[in-house]
Amino acid sequence: MNSAGPISPSLPPPLPEEVLADLRRAVGPRWVITDPDHLLVYEADAQTGHRGLPQAVVLPASTQEAAAVFGCLHGHGIPVIPRGAGTGLAGGAVALQGGVVVSTARMNRILELDPDNRRAVVQPGVSNSRLSAAAAAFGLHYPPDPSSQTACTLGGNVATNAGGPHCLKYGVTGRYVTGLKVVLADGEVMHLGGAGREGSLFDFVGLFVGSEGCFGLAAEIEVVLAPTPEGACTLLALFDTLESAGKAVTEILKAGLLPAALEIVDRNTILAVEASAYAAGYPTHAGAALVVEFDGYPEGLEEEVVQAEERCRAAGAWEVRRARTPEERAALWKGRKKAFGAMGRLAPDLVVQDATVPRSRLPEVLARIDGIARHHRLRIANVFHAGDGNLHPNIVFDRRDADETRRVEEAAREIMELCVAVGGTITGEHGVGLEKREYMPLVFSPGELEVLRGVKRVFDPAGLCNPGKVLPPSQEGRGGPGEGAPDEAVGGGRLPGLGGRGGEG
Repeated sequence: MNSAGPISPSLPPPLPEEVLADLRRAVGPRWVITDPDHLLVYEADAQTGHRGLPQAVVLPASTQEAAAVFGCLHGHGIPVIPRGAGTGLAGGAVALQGGVVVSTARMNRILELDPDNRRAVVQPGVSNSRLSAAAAAFGLHYPPDPSSQTACTLGGNVATNAGGPHCLKYGVTGRYVTGLKVVLADGEVMHLGGAGREGSLFDFVGLFVGSEGCFGLAAEIEVVLAPTPEGACTLLALFDTLESAGKAVTEILKAGLLPAALEIVDRNTILAVEASAYAAGYPTHAGAALVVEFDGYPEGLEEEVVQAEERCRAAGAWEVRRARTPEERAALWKGRKKAFGAMGRLAPDLVVQDATVPRSRLPEVLARIDGIARHHRLRIANVFHAGDGNLHPNIVFDRRDADETRRVEEAAREIMELCVAVGGTITGEHGVGLEKREYMPLVFSPGELEVLRGVKRVFDPAGLCNPGKVLPPSQEGRGGPGEGAPDEAVGGGRLPGLGGRGGEG
């Protein structure tokens, strides 16, 4: 996780004046940021353990402006780091050592909304929830729903193949992206898929989704929309232990039920939420809470809900609440949706793990993670997508304490090794970025990693696009341009879905 670095990274050297002049011509002087105080905003994403200051931040408003920016930087051999809303949790949008962050904040228009064909085309800076809100007038919605959906953007969702609570039933971002207009590292604009375009032998859209900014920038995104379910019913089951909540998840799915969502929140998380502005009325003496939601035709929901409640009680739930109104449903979800925002009450820093394990192993893995935390004298708060085994053990700590930071790093690796050992993988939705680079050899052989490096070079031969992310340095010393250690500001790439579902953006 590499979180023992300096509290405030040093300012890299300024860009040459001729480069700044070209960038200002491309986007306008107002949208080229070089002031050191303003650059601090971009030193980290939501995973604050990784920090680095860019030489500048540029905010294009269109595909053409983005292409001009990429082309200018490529011509001068300057790394470019695409960035959405900064809600990422793997350090994927952090400038390792200089380079220019290209923010999509101004590329925030819904370009087309076609309800007859259940289709939309958006710029990458459109927030996830805004797209669904715009589609709601037509009885449609955009199913992927990361917990950060009010802030995270479609560009970041595409970069990390974002998931979310309802992806248990509906699937992740890659299922809904049908076309892309992308800006490659050298400024070339390329169409991938999309309505009215002939199919290809190769799935280039699928290749680009989940590439974490290592192949280029998704400047225009075509997605399919889904009908809004006519009804929904939400339960909140309360347990004495995290393991019993995990058992309930297994029993619900073994019964042949398919909820839209199955989400677990543990006691440490409940305590943080209930002490914050996001208090949702969860009992603070509960060991864990399980949110269960079914959606579909109202007439068919009752039987499924009753069966799920029975499975929860059989697994040890001492109370099961059912939402009877939209307001009650929102309240039951509030403790889960706002959990990450409340974590700051526990400690100054946070490492959010993101491994995925087989659902049948959840109770065992949760118990062993608790043992890892006790062994290293650390506090872990669990809040995660239990339905597909996507764990989020949040390790809270203070990175100013070198010994605690060392223990966090040891615990993080042990958790990853455990999850892989039981048949899981290193990331379910947050991506690899910087945070999980060192764990890639746990799931990929040297030969497989070299293949991935080759894919990266196809899109970005000079290695200037989001350098230093995803792939560890080549052990053979022949990684080529753009590959190496983080402090060398060089990079790698990935195929989509390397760790599982993808990530939030």
